[in-house]
Amino acid sequence: MDWEMEFMFSDRARVWIPDVEEVWKSAELIKDYKNEDTSLQLTLEDGTNIEHKLDPKKKNLPYLRNPDILVGENDLTALSYLHEPAVLHNLKVRFIDSKLIYTYCGIVLVAINPYEPLPIYGTDIINAYSGQNMGDMDPHIFAVAEEAYKQMARDERNQSIIVSGESGAGKTVSAKYAMRYFATVSGSASEANVEDKVLASNPIMEAIGNAKTTRNDNSSRFGKYIEIGFDTRYRIIGANMRTYLLEKSRVVFQADEERNYHIFYQLCASSHLPEFKILKLSSANDFLYTRQGRSPVIEGVDDTKELSTTRNAFTLLGINESYQMGLFQVLAAILHLGNVEIKDRDSDSSLIPPNNPHLMAFCQLVGVAYPDMSQWLCHRKLKTATETYVKPLPRLQATNARDALSKHIYAKLFNWIVEHVNKALITNVKQHSFIGVLDIYGFETFEINSFEQFCINYANEKLQQQFNMHVFKLEQEEYMKEEIPWTLIDFYDNQPCINLIEAKMGVLDLLDEECKMPRGSDDSWAQKLYNTHLKTCSLFQKPRMSNRAFIIQHFADKVEYQCEGFLEKNKDTVNEEQINVLKASKKFDLLVELFQDEEKATSPTGQVPGTGGRTRLSIKPDKGRDKSSKEHKKTVGCQFRNSLQMLMETLNATTPHYVRCIKPNDFKLAFSFDPKRAVQQLRACGVLETIRISAAGFPSRWTYQEFFSRYRVLMKQKDVLADKKLTCKNVLEKLVQDQDKYQFGKTKIFFRAGQVAYLEKLRADKLRAACIRIQKTIRCWLARKKYLRKRSAAITIQRFTRGYQARCLAKFLRRTQAATTIQKYQRMCVERKRYRQKQAAALAMQTILRAYMARQKYQALLREHKAVIIQKHVRGWLARCWYKRCLYSIVYLQCCIRRMKARRELKKLKIEARSVEHFKKLNKGMENKIMQLQRKIDEQNKDSRSLNEKLVSLENSYSTESEKMRGELGRLRGAEEDAKNKTNQVSSLLEELEKLKKELRVTQQEKKTIEDWAQTYRDEMETLVSELKDQNGSLKKEKDDLNRMIQEQSQQMTEKMVRSIAEETQQLETDLNEERSRYQNLLSEHLRLEEKYDDLKEALSSNVTKPGHRRTDSTHSSNESEYTYNSEYAELEDGSRAAEDVTRGIDTSLTLKLQKRLTELEQEKQSLRNELENKEEQFQRARARDDVEFKKARGAELEYESLKRQELESENKKLKHNLAEMRQSLLGNAAANSGAPGSPAYKVLLDQLNTSCEELDVRKEEVLILRSQLVSQKEAMHHKDEKGTMTEPSVFVDDVSKLKDSDEIKQAYIGLKDTNRSAAPEFHQLNEDGELWLVNQGLKETIRLLEHQLQTQRRTHDNEVETLRGELQSVKEENSRQQQLLAQNLQLPPEARIEASLQHEITRLTNENLELMAEDPAASREARVAILRRMVDLMEQLEKQDRTIRKLKKQLKVYSKRIGEMGAGQTEGQTSPGQMVEEPIHPVNIPRREKDFQGMLEYKREDELKLVKNLILELKPRGVAVNLIPGLPAYILFMCLRHADYLNDDQKVRTLLTSTINSIKKILKKRGDDFETVSFWLSNTCRFLHCLKQYSGDEAFMKHNSSRQNEHCLSNFDLAEYRQVISDLAIQIYQQLIKCMENILQPMIVSGMLEHETIQGVSGVKPTGLRKRTSSIADEGTYTLDSILRQLNAFHSTMCQHGTDPELIKQVVKQQFYIIGAVTLNNLLLRKDMCSWSKGMQIRYNVSQLEEWLRDKGLMTCGAKETLEPLIQAAQLLQVKKKTDEDAEAICSMCQALTTAQIVKVLNLYTPVNEFEERVSVAFIRTIQTRLRDRCESPQLLMDTKMIYPVTFPFNPSSLALETIQIPGSLNLGFLTRV
Repeated sequence: MDWEMEFMFSDRARVWIPDVEEVWKSAELIKDYKNEDTSLQLTLEDGTNIEHKLDPKKKNLPYLRNPDILVGENDLTALSYLHEPAVLHNLKVRFIDSKLIYTYCGIVLVAINPYEPLPIYGTDIINAYSGQNMGDMDPHIFAVAEEAYKQMARDERNQSIIVSGESGAGKTVSAKYAMRYFATVSGSASEANVEDKVLASNPIMEAIGNAKTTRNDNSSRFGKYIEIGFDTRYRIIGANMRTYLLEKSRVVFQADEERNYHIFYQLCASSHLPEFKILKLSSANDFLYTRQGRSPVIEGVDDTKELSTTRNAFTLLGINESYQMGLFQVLAAILHLGNVEIKDRDSDSSLIPPNNPHLMAFCQLVGVAYPDMSQWLCHRKLKTATETYVKPLPRLQATNARDALSKHIYAKLFNWIVEHVNKALITNVKQHSFIGVLDIYGFETFEINSFEQFCINYANEKLQQQFNMHVFKLEQEEYMKEEIPWTLIDFYDNQPCINLIEAKMGVLDLLDEECKMPRGSDDSWAQKLYNTHLKTCSLFQKPRMSNRAFIIQHFADKVEYQCEGFLEKNKDTVNEEQINVLKASKKFDLLVELFQDEEKATSPTGQVPGTGGRTRLSIKPDKGRDKSSKEHKKTVGCQFRNSLQMLMETLNATTPHYVRCIKPNDFKLAFSFDPKRAVQQLRACGVLETIRISAAGFPSRWTYQEFFSRYRVLMKQKDVLADKKLTCKNVLEKLVQDQDKYQFGKTKIFFRAGQVAYLEKLRADKLRAACIRIQKTIRCWLARKKYLRKRSAAITIQRFTRGYQARCLAKFLRRTQAATTIQKYQRMCVERKRYRQKQAAALAMQTILRAYMARQKYQALLREHKAVIIQKHVRGWLARCWYKRCLYSIVYLQCCIRRMKARRELKKLKIEARSVEHFKKLNKGMENKIMQLQRKIDEQNKDSRSLNEKLVSLENSYSTESEKMRGELGRLRGAEEDAKNKTNQVSSLLEELEKLKKELRVTQQEKKTIEDWAQTYRDEMETLVSELKDQNGSLKKEKDDLNRMIQEQSQQMTEKMVRSIAEETQQLETDLNEERSRYQNLLSEHLRLEEKYDDLKEALSSNVTKPGHRRTDSTHSSNESEYTYNSEYAELEDGSRAAEDVTRGIDTSLTLKLQKRLTELEQEKQSLRNELENKEEQFQRARARDDVEFKKARGAELEYESLKRQELESENKKLKHNLAEMRQSLLGNAAANSGAPGSPAYKVLLDQLNTSCEELDVRKEEVLILRSQLVSQKEAMHHKDEKGTMTEPSVFVDDVSKLKDSDEIKQAYIGLKDTNRSAAPEFHQLNEDGELWLVNQGLKETIRLLEHQLQTQRRTHDNEVETLRGELQSVKEENSRQQQLLAQNLQLPPEARIEASLQHEITRLTNENLELMAEDPAASREARVAILRRMVDLMEQLEKQDRTIRKLKKQLKVYSKRIGEMGAGQTEGQTSPGQMVEEPIHPVNIPRREKDFQGMLEYKREDELKLVKNLILELKPRGVAVNLIPGLPAYILFMCLRHADYLNDDQKVRTLLTSTINSIKKILKKRGDDFETVSFWLSNTCRFLHCLKQYSGDEAFMKHNSSRQNEHCLSNFDLAEYRQVISDLAIQIYQQLIKCMENILQPMIVSGMLEHETIQGVSGVKPTGLRKRTSSIADEGTYTLDSILRQLNAFHSTMCQHGTDPELIKQVVKQQFYIIGAVTLNNLLLRKDMCSWSKGMQIRYNVSQLEEWLRDKGLMTCGAKETLEPLIQAAQLLQVKKKTDEDAEAICSMCQALTTAQIVKVLNLYTPVNEFEERVSVAFIRTIQTRLRDRCESPQLLMDTKMIYPVTFPFNPSSLALETIQIPGSLNLGFLTRV
């Protein structure tokens, strides 16, 4: 032992030492403790070193501190060291750091008042604690309530919850929350809202029994015990309240900063209301009874609203307005009575001044006479044995009598209210069990303690005794259960103190005896106490300085009581005459009712009251009262003792649960902890006694598995055996030498106090040594790694240094060689440059000289050359002139001579011509010669002409040359004259030259000046130009920036618009989901009410209730159609009339509420019907107007209809006639061979059959054509109506739809964006003159205009092209259609060809009519309506004819069958085997083969019940799902429905659908807990709904149908309303499926997701307290994550086998994962032991496994993963660092799916499992709260596990053809016939 103490008190051990301010202070040893040491060397937390002295005799070492990992535990019994400082520190850490107000201490729940509202009492918290074990969740008042409720149901034993504590500790609130939990979890057994009434009693009792004190703003000034009754199904059926020791003195007196009861202030605050004018009230400061405390207002409390709440509660409990006003009159009368002023008449008497307004108001309110009340307020009666006297009272006694009357009236009123509340809470249902909630005052001690404190402490002594016995009993039961040896534990027994108070000759007995004495007083009673108990009882003491007080040693503390006032308060006397005056009130019945149970004797002295009077009279006693005068009124102490005894008997008969409320400080500061006050209350309420009892035995208990998991590190590998129990025993024997320190039970190991800390120290030392070894190894590895890294770095540096030096040497050599080369070439360049300069100078000089000489020579040569040219030209001109003159003269001379010769020749010829004859004679034969001559003359003429031309040209050239010569001569002459003149002007020119030279010099100077100015100007201009360029560049840059900004803002606007559109879309989707969810919730509520209605009907019929435990309301619901509802309602009326006697015992309020609810539902349904009828009437009126308007246009159509009708009738007659002929032929021929082939009857039959078949086919084709035209007409009318009623937004839709391509849409979008850019900034203000903006806008307008023109042209072109294409296509279609029709008509017989042409003509006219309607709607509407009416009539007639033909056809089948049988039998009779008979072959018409199966099933009306029974009620889903096709029942039902529709039998359709719906509801109600059944019918209901849509004939649902499926569409009935009913039924089944899955998954989730270690060895097991071993439910096996995955696989495979739609499976899986995530997160938020780093890793792994399951099933896109996001973020929050501001920022950005409350809650609950982890600091949590302050979110802490996502049923058509479905024989549906 000494060795162990030295080991525990070693260096760095932490201990607790006493402190005056903090009660206990933490310190740490700085030196090991030795057994011989007399003191301890300690260091406080602030660094101060102190020496702690030890008692040398006792050696009382200080208390050791628990390890840090145990600090903040949920259960104080889990602490290794159980003592006062450990308890106080644990409560403080939980309250201040973690903001947790509840803590377990064994079986006690310690509740600390936070003095601020906390979000931990909502319905979500109640649901989270419902059904949970008490030790599995964090401590809470709901956990205690759940434990009580569960034990009541499990053990069949009544329970009680005892709530105690000081005033202001929160007792009333705790009791209120416990009752709220019961009301929420259990529900009520009827619709009378008993749970609401139980909760409604709270505001009433708070108003009349609670008041403000210095310690509490809403302190209960009475004790109450509420019994909440339950029936056999553990639902609330009523309640009963018992009250104890109302503080009546508060009515007449209040201390400073206190108030009277709340009801008085509520009335005063509401005095302005009209109904309260008669009370004559005013402000609370105007009345004595409400102003003494000088604190009439409570901050944050509105007394007017509180009164409204109180009145509503009165109304709910059945106290009507008249009684309420009576109560308020009595309360107002008490206030007026307190203001009655009593004055001294003399020293022995007093009086009330006449006409006292307050006394008059009192008398008026209570209805009594003013003189009588005034008389008996100042007088009293004294009765002796012989006489009765009226004695005046002094003013003080009269005032006391007035106050006593006020207290008495209030007490009577209080009892009356309690009595009526109990009456309202009692029902006529038999109570099976109850849970009692005791809200009673805790131990009280003040500076002055009186009778009230004495009774309160007496009650607490009794309760503490019961508590100690219960704790001891539980400890004993635990030891016996585990079969370990135990000894009696020494615990404090307060029976002596109780005997001192209540035993014979005890304090109460002596007090009652003294009250019976005629002249008993407080002093005499005190002396009796001293004489009786001072020497005989050690618990009774007398104060040293007082003879009117006594001290009692209670279990909590010593209390000194002042004897003054004990007798008066115990008697509780009141003047009897005052009571008689009040009883005499005739107009106020309530007051009489209050005092009707008043005892005859009001004083315990046995005085007989007299008749009264103003003077002292002697009156004979009434003999009739002799007997009653012997009866004495019970004293207050006696009454309290009796009621307390009854209470203890009740509590002893129940299983108690304890709640101890602690007040953390006296100043009502939120989350402020005063250790002194807390320790006082812990000692007073018995918490420390519980700790002491636990510490005396084996407080620490571990299961073998937990011990093995925790202390596995202390074991060696060889110590680990297969048997965990044996392993733990072997290890403990080695670790703990003292065998008394532990005991081995059946399932647990029991440790003495401190042993767990010892083991934890060993474990921590082992882990620390392992950590040191790991650190050593890691540091060695790091050091070696660092050395190798440095060595490698050094080698690398050397290598690079040497390389650098080598490179530097090479560089130097290269530089030297380069320098030499550079010098060589540089010198060469210098010399070469010098040489070249000299050479260039010489060459320049030579060039200049040679050029000068060449120019001189050239000038001389040039002059000579020019002179020669001049001479040449002059000489040539002179020679030409001479030549020309000579030539001219010669030619002229020749011409003259030739002319003369020619004249002579001419004359000669003329003479010859005159003598021609002579000539002829002379020159015969000369004609040829003449001809030759003539030719010769012609040639000569040609030569002459050519010569003349040459001559003319020569003359012209000569004249030109002569002109030139003349001009040259004139120029030379002018030059000669100019030379002469210039010679004269040389002298003048020289003079002018001198002048010009002077002017030149002046000009040069001016030029130089101008050039200088020009240079300056040029520089300035260049500077200006550069500046302008810079400015231009900046402007361009600004322009680019502006353009970029415009583009960015345009892009931002676009993105913003897209984002806003997306947000609006998301918002619309959210609103749609909310609306859908709201509708489905209303539907479920409606179905729940209907189910309760059915249950009530069943209860009325059977009047038998089955015992059993049902925690919640039934989840089954029904969804009846209106037909079923009406029929059931009628059945209910019949059943109610039959069970009239039974209903007499039913609660009236239940019936009224049901009737009211039914009335509301009927009204709602009727309103919807009326609205529908109004719409239909409007449509009918509009249709009637159209009929009247277009009646005149129906002439031709009616004629056509009549002709068609006549034709059909004639055909019908013809068919009937043929049938009659056939019958006659069959009946007329009796011969045996009459039916043989070839016979007349056979021929007639075949002919008629062929004719009927052909006629039937023709009529069917005609019906199909007419139906198609009718559908097209309806669609056209529908589109036209929509077009006519379209509002303005539709115009924009049409405009958008007209845009052909993406460019037009883009252009429209750009235009819209430009128009919406009004909110953009004004860019024209960016520069001063707005040039950039104007340019930009101009460019934009130009571009927009050009784009618009381009788009307009493109649209026009596209429209034209589309129009042409459409016309071409229509022409092609018309051509092909005409060709097809022509080909078909050619193949038809003549009659059918006529009909087809007629139908074609009708179709053509209909199309033309539609085109005309599109062109001129007003003009074409008449024809449209007329055609529609005509077609409807024709359709009806054709259907009738079709039915007639079908009947005839069936008859023909029968006759043909008979004929065939007859023919076969005759043939067999006439022909022997092997014999061939040759018969003539007659030509016969072969009948058509029967058509294929049409996908319909026919049944008789009487077989409907059998169909429903075999197909729904008795069908086993497992066999159908495995062996048959999915959805087979739905297909069969729809095929039956199709046949009923085919027969146009509306009654059959209605009854079939109604029976189907009711049967499905019935099977769900019967087997609603079977997932397979619910899944099966969900799949079939959805498939039936899809079939109704797929074959409804609506084009929207026929897109995916085959042509054969389109033929199977319903033809006669529109079942849209039934589709809605079936959709509602599917919603109901879906919700039932989700609840069924939730019930299956709920027990698995917490165990599999949180508790089970999927990754072994990560989580550490911490010590657990008492709650872990007192689980309410025995362990039924541990669920793991694999269990959840297997269950999910089972769900998924079942739904897939049943053929559930994939989209619906996704919604179910999403809901499953939401439930898993929500339940896991809620439990994580309510379990401190689960908030650790290792648990976060476990959760992350489990979530990854769930995601892997989704991935394997292909369900990653169903949204299930997103539902787990809050859980994932919570797990990440547990694992991230939580120290710095960067960590806080990362947490805020990471945890977007968690609310602020959830984040803070997780951080507060974060608990290290090992010592190496660190807790989250309070400052860090404050930082998180500050950063998350701006979040707009719900303050709700937990997720709503009852939330169900709104379900949708996307249309999923089936590709299965109905005609291929085969009905198996196992379904027993042989009565169905395929059609």
